[in-house]
Amino acid sequence: MYLARGAEAVVTLEGNIVVKERIPKKYRLKVIDERIRKERTRAEARLISEARRGGVPTPVVYDIQDFRIEMQYIAGKPVKYIMDEKISEEIGQLVGRLHSSGIIHGDLTTSNMIYYNERIYLIDFGLAYRDSSLEAQGVDVHVLFQTFESSHQNHEKLIASFCQGYRKNFVLADAVIERVKEIEKRGRYA
Repeated sequence: MYLARGAEAVVTLEGNIVVKERIPKKYRLKVIDERIRKERTRAEARLISEARRGGVPTPVVYDIQDFRIEMQYIAGKPVKYIMDEKISEEIGQLVGRLHSSGIIHGDLTTSNMIYYNERIYLIDFGLAYRDSSLEAQGVDVHVLFQTFESSHQNHEKLIASFCQGYRKNFVLADAVIERVKEIEKRGRYA
């Protein structure tokens, strides 16, 4: 069963297993394309597992093949449909754990979070990478705040709740939140 298609991959459900397969890019040389897709597939699977070890609920990775990741299906609801202040605070705690582990998600949106069995799971680590800089963490949080503003009512309250949760699990939270304000100003005057 087809679940999603993005610029980089197709996501399907085979039985009770989610399969994410990176699609070839015709504009790249075949040898280079295959190497890039293999590297990105391995990196994504590794970061999903590292995030999980860092206390962030993620799907369990079952298998990795050249361009394909097989992982646990999380049968919950996308957070974007059930967003409230309590969930926003929980998201802050998760992102605090993620950033404490030195991982940047790269696409923190409420569409990439699933609520299941009283837990929020982060999914789609296709743009994730390792980085502990304030700038990278600030951009990660800024993307989420933009999602709050564009997709959810009461975005100021959601941001405040996120910050409350973020501070609980990340010692550099206040510095990152200050960096987010700088990033917002840059965007306004660009």
